[in-house]
Amino acid sequence: MSPVGAVLFDRDGTLVHDVPYNADPGLVRPVEGAREALDTLRARGIRTGVVTNQSGIARGLLTEADARRVNRRVEELLGPFDVWALCPHGPDDGCHCRKPRPGMVLWAAGRICVDPADCVVIGDIGADMEAARRAGAHGILVPTPQTRPEETAAAPHVAENLPAAVQLLLPDPPWERPGDGPDRAGGPGVSAPRAAHDAHGRRV
Repeated sequence: MSPVGAVLFDRDGTLVHDVPYNADPGLVRPVEGAREALDTLRARGIRTGVVTNQSGIARGLLTEADARRVNRRVEELLGPFDVWALCPHGPDDGCHCRKPRPGMVLWAAGRICVDPADCVVIGDIGADMEAARRAGAHGILVPTPQTRPEETAAAPHVAENLPAAVQLLLPDPPWERPGDGPDRAGGPGVSAPRAAHDAHGRRV
């Protein structure tokens, strides 16, 4: 029985290639290894979900119906998720759900009846890691060329791609291994201070 109850993924830049403010399901392209990583989790009975900032809704660039159509296409390509959490607000709206705030992580964990402490958030920017930290969950960063170096340095755990991130969790995640520090790119690393980074520079 895995100590990980659920893995919550960022959508754009993590599960699928980032298309800014995407309203077109036809533009959805999974990142390499996404289906493999998800199938590995599902085969072990680990719940999966998505927590995604979609400020394009607040900006009037797409509708919630557009976002739902894109999400359906993601599921067609990557298989069903146990929970979806979507924040439609803008960076300055003061909501509790938009990452780096913890609202979506907490809501998604509650929806599938998993303690946040047993959840892992996998994302590509510091806001994903900060949302996990604030919710009491664990975080694994999978950097992309858009990830800032300081976000990678501050992440508690780093993996080079989604299959590597999932393998980091199996059979036991690094925080369950006595004496292990944060892992980086699938190997042992050094501890780094956590830092909060907002997503204002990102088109999410």
